[in-house]
Amino acid sequence: MVRKKILASVIMAVASLLPAFVQAGGLSLYEIATSDVGLASAGWAARAQDPSTLLKNPAGMSLLEGNQFQGGAQLLQGGIAFSPSAGTTVDGNSGGTPVGVLPALSMFYVHGLGQDFKVGLGVFSNFGLGMSYDSGWVGRYYAQNNTLLGLSIMPALSYRINEQWSIGVAANVMIGYLNYSAAINNRDTILNPNAPDGQMAMNDTTVGAGGNLGLLYEPKKGTRFGVTYYSQVKLNFGATPSITGLTGRIGTALQSRGLLNKELDLGMTVPQSVMLSSYHEFTDRWAMMLDFGWQDWSQFGKVEVGVTGDPANPSTMSTTTNLNYQDTYHVALGNRYRINPAWLINSGFAWDSSMTKNGNYTVGLPIGAAYRFGLGAEWQASPKLNVAFSYELAYGGDLPVNQNRGPMAGAVVGQFPSSYINFFQVSFIWGSVAKG
Repeated sequence: MVRKKILASVIMAVASLLPAFVQAGGLSLYEIATSDVGLASAGWAARAQDPSTLLKNPAGMSLLEGNQFQGGAQLLQGGIAFSPSAGTTVDGNSGGTPVGVLPALSMFYVHGLGQDFKVGLGVFSNFGLGMSYDSGWVGRYYAQNNTLLGLSIMPALSYRINEQWSIGVAANVMIGYLNYSAAINNRDTILNPNAPDGQMAMNDTTVGAGGNLGLLYEPKKGTRFGVTYYSQVKLNFGATPSITGLTGRIGTALQSRGLLNKELDLGMTVPQSVMLSSYHEFTDRWAMMLDFGWQDWSQFGKVEVGVTGDPANPSTMSTTTNLNYQDTYHVALGNRYRINPAWLINSGFAWDSSMTKNGNYTVGLPIGAAYRFGLGAEWQASPKLNVAFSYELAYGGDLPVNQNRGPMAGAVVGQFPSSYINFFQVSFIWGSVAKG
């Protein structure tokens, strides 16, 4: 009983330094350095026109001709900056631009095994968020550097049952990377009003696994309906936080109890999701796509927090922190128009609802509803080489923040005005035959 009380106090003392982390990182991207950027993801589970379908709907590999390789590069540029307002009780700057420029690469290969079987392999990243605020900013006691990324390695298999139906499965082996840091307020006594901040940092790498299941129905040539289910992926991080420069009450309490060398375990869940899509060619030049999707962000918001005791006494005390996230919904509409045999224009619009209830945004996760506008072009340079160029704007609007975690962290009040993310993409397909 005494041991449980001590471990419970560890959780409260150490985990209280990480409230921004457990609210951070949750971002699932449709942008995977492919031509889907120009379509705002429309037709995700039904288009089946390039090797990246092994992620979007593995059943779609059955429709590809021959063996195909797809490679892409992408730049994400964030326009997300905090503007403090009256009510903020912590001195400091506005934090700069926490989401800067983030490059990404993706690779997909599909290989035929006879007439009806296809196998494929993809390497890509479509989960996570990286944020880095300027030192000395007003929200430094909530977050300074905040990165959660997932790199997926995905083998896949598809089988064409008959002329209308195809089925596919894929395994998702995700390598998760965590890096989080925040300042600790040492100015907690009258005798110590100008004490420098302490620092807390934590980083770890882990591996989780999940799977995808896809079904594709093509009642006639040029008309397709697809559905893909994505299972959740559990990422179990565990590391001993590095805590330095403590001089105030928190430091005294942790040091006197010997709690600065405990391992903190964080269990996070990449949410399960479902995507329904349609694709229809109205003419030999024009095709339209529709999407409807659901993501289980309410489960992501339940973060398991545990603290492991000394190596000689490996007992663990754990609890679940519920951030009260809500499930999100996605709709998208896209068009593909062929100008001539060599050039194709893509365009699309998508909307995603917010995982945060009642506009309760935080400096650790300034993500709300998103409106996506995509535009792109594809060039059939030769019978075997297709090159795509795309741009997408993901607009989030104004995101108000009102956080107050007591005197140790202070109140942070303000907003992220006119938030947005730009995506720039270029990719190629070798072995492709132009479609749609």
